[in-house]
Amino acid sequence: MWPMSKDLSREERLAAQLRANLKRRKAQKRAMAPAADPGGDADSQDLSNRADEG
Repeated sequence: MWPMSKDLSREERLAAQLRANLKRRKAQKRAMAPAADPGGDADSQDLSNRADEG
């Protein structure tokens, strides 16, 4: 074909790597979430607790 087909395959590989990276980061974040609040963010909850103390 023409030279651009090589670039497309490279772009497809990069897109696949980005998807895999995103999936891995999401899995890591889920693993780090507190068991009591699987949908929550521990950092924001900690900040709200500090605001109540002051």
